[in-house]
Order: sequence, then structure tokens, then C-alpha cells
Amino acid sequence: MDESMNNLHFKLMSFRFKFRDFFLPPENILKEIGIRQGFHVLDYGCGPGSYSIVAAELVGTSGKVYALDIHPLAIQRVQEIASKKRLTNIETIRSACATGLPNSSIDVILLYDTLHDLSDSNGVLGELHRILKPDGILSLSDHHLKETEIMSKVTDRDLFRLARKGKRTYSFLKEK
Repeated sequence: MDESMNNLHFKLMSFRFKFRDFFLPPENILKEIGIRQGFHVLDYGCGPGSYSIVAAELVGTSGKVYALDIHPLAIQRVQEIASKKRLTNIETIRSACATGLPNSSIDVILLYDTLHDLSDSNGVLGELHRILKPDGILSLSDHHLKETEIMSKVTDRDLFRLARKGKRTYSFLKEK
């Protein structure tokens, strides 16, 4: 797929997310997790940044949000919104897997509407396991997958175990 088609796909997805965010505000979704001031959060597959921006407001100036995506327009959009809102606690990462973050450094990982689209889900889940703090939360939501598929993909390698199923998200804890 050429870059112009990739860009068109991203722009259409961003437009759809505006409707999603109107009917299901990111604030309401993130309330299920309990993000607090000072947390370090990774929004893996951040897209246009709906959750990254809200998370940055929740963690405050003592916290940090890393917004990761493979698409350059996603990174650009998050940077633009963060700049407009004067949010200095957001850092963008362009990657398909590796985060570059230290071991056990993240309190909450948001993996929203991304798992179904990963070409190397085992590699990504291994990386997320590496960077998640021992008491951290992997918060997952993916309407493209059935519950059995989500559970299988996330728990089969004994990296994570289900802690809680919320109204819209699954919260997994790190194993080992």
C-alpha cells in the first residue's frame, strides 16, 4: 500500500474516532482503570491521540504519557494536540514494536483497538510485559476480537492474567 493510501486510511479512521469519542468519551473509558497523578502511561497504537491526551491530563505534570504508533500522521497529530493544549508530559514514539522504554517503568498500558491489527502480537505482548511494572495494568479493548480470542492472545504465554473485566475494558496484570 502506498503512503497516500495509508494517509487516507488514517484520516478516515481519525474521522470515525471523532464519532466514537463523542458517544464513548475517552474519559469514561479511562475511569475504569484508575489512572492517577504521577503515573507513567503508554498508549500503544495511539492513533490520533484520543486516549493519550486524556491520560496526560489525568497523570498531571508529575506523570508521563508515551504515545506510540507506527503511522507518522498519528505521531504528528498527537504532537499538534499536545502543543495546542500545552501538555508537556507527552512523548511520542514511532515504532511497530519496540518502545525503547526501560524495564518495569510503566504503570498502565493502553492497548485499545490495536491487538487485532498487530502482525507480531507475541512480540508486542513480550515488549509490553518487559516495560510494565510488577503491579502495573495492561488495559485492553478490541471490538474486532471475541472475548475468547482476546483471552487466548493475552494469557496463553503466561505473561499476563486477567484481573478484572470492566464495562468496556479488560485489565490484565503482569505474571512472573
